[in-house]
Amino acid sequence: MKHWIEAARLRTLPLSVSGIIVGSIYALSNPTEAINTPTEVFSWKIFGFALLTTLGLQVLSNFANDYGDGVKGTDNEDRVGPKRAIQSGVITPQAMKKAIIITSLLTLLSAVTLIYFAFGQSNFGYSIFFLLLGIAAIASAIRYTVGNSAYGYRGYGDIFVFVFFGLVSTLGVNFLYSKEVDPVLILPAVAIGLLSVAVLNLNNMRDEESDKKSGKNTIVVQIGGKKAKIYHFALIITAMVLVVVFAILSDYRFDQYLFLLAYIPLTKHLITVSKNKEPKLLDPELKKVALSTFLLSLLLTICMISLISDIIVNLFLGGR
Repeated sequence: MKHWIEAARLRTLPLSVSGIIVGSIYALSNPTEAINTPTEVFSWKIFGFALLTTLGLQVLSNFANDYGDGVKGTDNEDRVGPKRAIQSGVITPQAMKKAIIITSLLTLLSAVTLIYFAFGQSNFGYSIFFLLLGIAAIASAIRYTVGNSAYGYRGYGDIFVFVFFGLVSTLGVNFLYSKEVDPVLILPAVAIGLLSVAVLNLNNMRDEESDKKSGKNTIVVQIGGKKAKIYHFALIITAMVLVVVFAILSDYRFDQYLFLLAYIPLTKHLITVSKNKEPKLLDPELKKVALSTFLLSLLLTICMISLISDIIVNLFLGGR
């Protein structure tokens, strides 16, 4: 059990649910015209299964990454980060393959349940669309490093992370509640996607030399370490700017800019990266960026909860 928990890479899980948290609380704080009160738009069943589905996708991605890199020999003695399960021999490729299949089925079951709670027996078109989206997410999580045409080996991993853990996670879960797309929410959705890509980019910066030797052509391998730093700065700074713009467009009060506290560890991280000359020393920074993104999502929700309290007070006073 210990080895399976390590293979699931628990430190990556908080980052994966950041979009779910923001998208859900945004739905709660912004009732639609058809749904007039926060309590009518929010559903614990949708929230719970959205979290479960996203966590399933993240664990599946981690298992598949362990398997793909393990059988290809990418995870070898040159790798800088913690040893993976197949690399160290504590889990066999056959056992990991079975785990991938089981996790895929459980994640799909969770996704189907989520879709049912969101749309019921109506909105058949939406149900089919989200089902196809879920299947695509599962397939993409596996194909990142598994197979001869694994897209992670051709530099497309950043796109997958941005789309599914940024846009789909945030905008998708919000749509499950509200049945509409709010253009303003695109800003934090893109920001979370960019920060998620930053974690992957940091991982690839750390593994540049070993990836290059094993033929894993990540974006970092393609553009080189120096340009990868510029790319990394662009990802994080753009994300920070977008969240501020979101707050301005949402008419946040001064006390609702609490989320800026998350910018402190992110800024310190950028300083560390700018001074770094040994990629292997970047490994501890992965956890820092992941947790900073999760912190940002939590602080954003606290700001939104403040909006929720205002809505409830207005509804109460209006009712009187």
